[in-house]
Amino acid sequence: MSVRVAAGARLHFGFLNLALSHDRLYGSFGVALDEPRVVVTAERAAAVECDHERAREYAAGACELLGVEGARVTVTEELPVHAGLGSGTQLALSVLTAVARAHGVEPRVRERAPDLGRGGRSGVGVAAFEDGGFVLDAGHPTGLFTTEPPAQGEWTVPPVAARHDVPGDWRFVLVLPDADPGKAGDGETESMRASVEAADPGVADKIAGVVTRRVLPALASGDVDAFGAAVAEAGRLNGAWYADEQGGVYRPPVGAVVDSLAGSAAVAGAGQSSWGPAVYAVTDRDRADAAKRAGRRALAEAGVDGDVHVVRARNEGARVDGARDQQKS
Repeated sequence: MSVRVAAGARLHFGFLNLALSHDRLYGSFGVALDEPRVVVTAERAAAVECDHERAREYAAGACELLGVEGARVTVTEELPVHAGLGSGTQLALSVLTAVARAHGVEPRVRERAPDLGRGGRSGVGVAAFEDGGFVLDAGHPTGLFTTEPPAQGEWTVPPVAARHDVPGDWRFVLVLPDADPGKAGDGETESMRASVEAADPGVADKIAGVVTRRVLPALASGDVDAFGAAVAEAGRLNGAWYADEQGGVYRPPVGAVVDSLAGSAAVAGAGQSSWGPAVYAVTDRDRADAAKRAGRRALAEAGVDGDVHVVRARNEGARVDGARDQQKS
């Protein structure tokens, strides 16, 4: 039995709070996308067989967690790595799910994600894999913050505080500049720690106001222009926390792309996803063609090459095909 798992990318708009003076830390918000995507297939095997380096590590970890002998794992599509689209989490959870279903085992992705090194600070990627849509997670109690990161597996994924379907006529412009990958691994951990230790709590208060009074109401009422403007403002405020770590409110050359996109009447707001270099802009079906042209123009004005896509949000979790009946947990 071969099992196929397909999961879309995610946009990460930012965090509610990085200041240690507030009760809860992090609290991320973002949206699941229909594409680009990662596609993984797995079938039972006597050992771990996989020619994709990162997937092989996740497959070995999954087999150990699940208590199964092995699996033959193939990655047929993958997300750009360290681009701000959640490639690591979506790959890890896709491999875990494919291996588990191939063996007739319940994957329990939220519970097992930390053992694969995923879902520590942000819960958006895990929640997007589970159910899609717009997600706001609850973060962690600030008292759990330590100067050294916890060992892999010694955390829980932040619970979902709010989730909404994204209206079907909304679209997201995805601009992927040809630029160095964003921060990841130890470099990301060091930058996040430095940002937390220096974070202005007043910025967190402003972001909380934007999210509660603008982002969530715009989703509930289906106001794409209000939503785009609100997430862009929340992203800009987040950038103030990271300016010393990434060379500005947006990392170069993202700032030039964002500025150009934000000036287009075809989009309702633009920003940087996670550490970039992925840039997003919010639009709708009627303005999609013009928004795509604005994305291409933004790359040209920034003097960089890259790709531009217009994609839908995904309001459901990862798709699993060929799964056998669950036999054990």
